[in-house]
Amino acid sequence: MKKLKDNQMAFRELIHYATKAPSGHNTQPWNFKIIETGIEIHPDLNHVLPVVDPNNRELYISLGCALENLLVAANARSYNCTWEILDEQNIHFIKVNLIKSKIDKIHMLFSSIDLRQTNRSIYNTKYVSEKDLKELLTIDKEKNINIYSFKRGDINFESIKDYILEGNNIQMNDPDFKNELIHWIRFNAKDVSKTKNGLTYEVMGSPAMPRFIGKPVVRSLLSVKKQNKSDLKKINSSSHFILFTAKNNTVSDWISLGVTLERFLLLATKKRIANAYLNPPCEIDSLTKKLRKSLPIHDEYPNILIRIGYAERVAFSPRKDIKAVIHQ
Repeated sequence: MKKLKDNQMAFRELIHYATKAPSGHNTQPWNFKIIETGIEIHPDLNHVLPVVDPNNRELYISLGCALENLLVAANARSYNCTWEILDEQNIHFIKVNLIKSKIDKIHMLFSSIDLRQTNRSIYNTKYVSEKDLKELLTIDKEKNINIYSFKRGDINFESIKDYILEGNNIQMNDPDFKNELIHWIRFNAKDVSKTKNGLTYEVMGSPAMPRFIGKPVVRSLLSVKKQNKSDLKKINSSSHFILFTAKNNTVSDWISLGVTLERFLLLATKKRIANAYLNPPCEIDSLTKKLRKSLPIHDEYPNILIRIGYAERVAFSPRKDIKAVIHQ
């Protein structure tokens, strides 16, 4: 019991860094439990996205991202770490074992945790250099996970672009998708302060407004034509698409993909390379099948699609208080 109490403060700091990971609609779908030997990361099933993520694939990818942040922070605080995926009543969670080392450590990606962000703006059209791209693509990848790049102007880039537009056509004609998205938009500072999650008006590049005004305004903007016009500007300003794939469509591979994804994002942040998600082709089964068939990805499962490039920094998404995500 004394050891658990002694670890509380140190482990809370590691959880603080873990919560800076990305998640779908910034739902932050995680809970943490401090145990004597380390930290457990559990899914928060009260913050799921049943329309866009019915199998909780993106949720478990987010848990993997949080795990990588925790591991990087723990390493920077001189902990040796091991982790495993456990299953309790068909709900998977991650157990991280932490042992304090007497050797001081420096982790090259630790400083990137606070700076990583999703940048949904229009980029400056500059290509990422071959040297930087190679370094990003050859980061340590977890088992069964791969990363593929497609340069702006290449035939596969254009194919992916078409799938994104097709995905917008499907999602923007789905009232359930639009209702779910609007539910997670925070239209003003009061909304942000109350929830400390979701897609804020600043992140979306919109002015603050009362919710009763914001909802119909946003709903009017959620059309195929407007979404495609906006996405085309952003896509055509980007350097590459980056596609993250898994060999198996399983929870363990989703978590491993999240670990690899966050490792990539932290390194990209260190290199001041912006990124944003364009996931409709990975969220719609019919388009996922087309990606698997048409792209040179060895019939692996497409899970996360991002665009990268260069842009000015944007507003950061809020995070819930640590006490709200630690459960005993």
